[in-house]
Amino acid sequence: MSKKIPVEVSARHIHISEEDLKILFGDGYTLTVKKELSQPGEYVCEERVNIVGPRRNLDNVSILGPVRKQTQVEISLTDARSIGLTVPVRESGDLAGSAGCRLIGPKGELELTEGVIAAKRHIHLTIADAEQLKVENKQIVGFSVKTDDRSLIFDDVVVRVSDTYARAMHIDTDEGNAAGVSTESFGRIVF
Repeated sequence: MSKKIPVEVSARHIHISEEDLKILFGDGYTLTVKKELSQPGEYVCEERVNIVGPRRNLDNVSILGPVRKQTQVEISLTDARSIGLTVPVRESGDLAGSAGCRLIGPKGELELTEGVIAAKRHIHLTIADAEQLKVENKQIVGFSVKTDDRSLIFDDVVVRVSDTYARAMHIDTDEGNAAGVSTESFGRIVF
């Protein structure tokens, strides 16, 4: 098994709760799959919403499915600054005390008191991958990305292990641009 891990850049997006989906799109509304993602069971939806910050909006932001227990808005630090928010860098689901924003959909809008984060860079691995690479769930590692002109080593990368995952390193657009990542970029865990 190769030690190479594909690097995927995650653009701004929203994970939405069932309750908030009803507010933004109407009662009985269900998400429409546009494209399957690399992580099993996850997909980009046809539906889009606007994120409203104190300074300006981010319009037509994709929703990722399926629905979740709590709405989570993931934007880059550059996005956050541009719309006037200060957001923490957090793991997915760690939303307590995070920033809030307003979301506008075709049927309604809502004010989130928390839920806006910049996602902490992370590596998804299966249990077999983690054993082969000699890492554990929640371990913090370094990750080396080799590109033509902007190779980079990322520190503070959290390893996430589950047999529901597919092997991939996830970074946001700021990080992807810093390393010159393309759709065919790979990297390796370094300690």
